Amino acid sequence: MLLGSTKYTSLNDLIDGCLRNERLAQQRLYELYAARMTGICLRYIGDKETALDLMHDGFIKVFANMQKFSGKGAFEGWLRKIFVNISLEYLRKNDALRSSDDISDLQIQMADDTETIIEKMSADEIVKLINELPAGFRTVFNMYAIEGYSHAEIAKQLGINEASSRSQFSRARAVLQERIKRNNRA
Repeated sequence: MLLGSTKYTSLNDLIDGCLRNERLAQQRLYELYAARMTGICLRYIGDKETALDLMHDGFIKVFANMQKFSGKGAFEGWLRKIFVNISLEYLRKNDALRSSDDISDLQIQMADDTETIIEKMSADEIVKLINELPAGFRTVFNMYAIEGYSHAEIAKQLGINEASSRSQFSRARAVLQERIKRNNRA
């Protein structure tokens, strides 16, 4: 990992510098992770400007809470959790999860060629389709399929029941499959 400074030769050195409130260490950490953390916020929020604002807010929270990183587990995993939580807080605060459009009564069967179509798509195309999902679907899809939360954990985090989490995920997946097929035909 290239940290861009001989002063910080490892991630641990960089974390130690941040713990000492060294601006250069904070800048390096920001530069190292900003794009990835923006991507996380964007996957949940779907709006680039808001995602950038949340990413900045997230780093303020990271720097204020660096002492809470225990060193057990991956640092990036600790960061990801902060940015997922910031995104979820934003969605809850703006009631986006409760007021999201509902796509009901979907009876879409997965075609055998869907996996082949997905393999031909770029990551940006897939992220764009995910971002077009209603907020509730997008949130549950991200938490389950990308972040690896269980439906029980999602239910607890979002204040919904497990069946709702499963249903939202299933519907999100069906909508994505339909949109992927539609884009392939276009």
